[in-house]
Formats: sequence, structure tokens, C-alpha cells
Amino acid sequence: MNAIKFFKLLSISFGWQIALTSLVNLPVIAQEADTDLDMPANSVNERLDIPERVIQESPTLQRWLKEVPDVREDIRHDPSFRTRLRLGFTVFPGNDAVGINIGIEDIFIKRTGLTISADYQSAFNGDKPNGMASQRSAIGADLHYFLLPLGNYINIAPLVGYRYVQSNDFNTDGLHVGLRLMLAFSRTGAGDVSLSQSFISPGSSQEVGITSLSVGYAVMSQLRLSTDLEWQNSIENNDSRAGINLELLF
Repeated sequence: MNAIKFFKLLSISFGWQIALTSLVNLPVIAQEADTDLDMPANSVNERLDIPERVIQESPTLQRWLKEVPDVREDIRHDPSFRTRLRLGFTVFPGNDAVGINIGIEDIFIKRTGLTISADYQSAFNGDKPNGMASQRSAIGADLHYFLLPLGNYINIAPLVGYRYVQSNDFNTDGLHVGLRLMLAFSRTGAGDVSLSQSFISPGSSQEVGITSLSVGYAVMSQLRLSTDLEWQNSIENNDSRAGINLELLF
């Protein structure tokens, strides 16, 4: 019996020693783990045995070796649409006029949800009812603030800016405010639909309401075709426009 008690005490003693040793060594193990995480990229490269040439040719690998990114957050905030430089041919059915449409859409201000857009439209020719040459032009710039993460396939943005429009004898300019809906079908900017409703000089006697619809689809990795339609309504004048454009993606 004494031998059995002795072995029991011995096993309990060894158990406590092992437990105490583990607790003592925990900070050392943690320190070693931290040291591994803080190791310079060259040391990590040596452990992974990655050729230096492969690392130099891969920005993604360089980023991961420096710091493991939060992929989920990147997907949420990486824009699902791209900056577009537009040059197109436009038609003004009400005046039997044709012209040009030049613009740049959604210049991103970092990853804040803010974008800047600007455009210019002008007719080359056309006739007014009295037989005189018609005049149709518009120019403006807007700031959009997308309310949802830029990586969303559906987004909505209030817009504010300045716009000038002229349609025959009617013209006005001033504050431009509205709302824009963006539907992106691809994270690469390959296809999207943009719908907006806005007003120039809202509340004044010169108020103009503008409804715009644009649909774009990529034909190459950096080039898209797009179609845009616009309806302009005011007390003085109603007008419409349709265009087909080439867009360079950035």
C-alpha cells in the first residue's frame, strides 16, 4: 500500500511540474510567435523558398509578404465600376440636330465614396421651327457621394454640382442637385446601368428637371460602348437627347 501511495504522490508531483513548466514557457512561445510575425520579408522569403524574381514580378505577392490584407474589406470597398473617359455622337430629335458628347465619369477621391464627373454636349446643326439654326448645348460638373460601400453591385448617390443648358432661345444655369442609382453587373467595369434624376436651379422659375439613363458594356478590357438617353423638362422648354459613345476605362 505504501508503494502505491508513493507512486500516486510521484505522478501528482510530475503533473504539477509539467503544468508549471508549460505556464512558465507560454511567454517564451508567444514571444517566438511574435518574432515570426515581425520577421522581415527576406526572412519569410527564405522560409518559403520563393525565388526573388517571382516576388519582384508579383505586386500581390509583395503585398501579402508585407502584410496579410483583409480580403473581405477589400472586396467591400474596391469599386465595382471604373473611371470612364467618354467621346460620343449625340442626336437631339426635337431640333433634328446632331453633335458631340464629351465627358469623364466617376473620378474617385481615394476610397471615400466621393466621385467627380464632368461633361460637355453641343449640337453641330439643326433647325428651329422658324427656320433659323437651332442651338443646343450643355456643360456641367457634379460631385457624387455613394452611400453604400463601393464594392456593392447596387449603389445610390446624391449629387450636387453646377450645370448650364441651352435649347434654342431658352437657357439657364445654376445649382444642380439630384439622385443617382448605379447597377454594376461586373466588378471589372465590364457592364453597368446608371439612372439619375436631377434639377437645375430647383425652386426657381428657371427650374429644369433632367432624367438620364446610361447603359455601358465592355468590348475590350479597356474599351466600352455605351448608350445614353436624356429627357429635359422645364416650364419654358422640353427637349430630349440620345447618344452612342466610346468609353476608355481607367
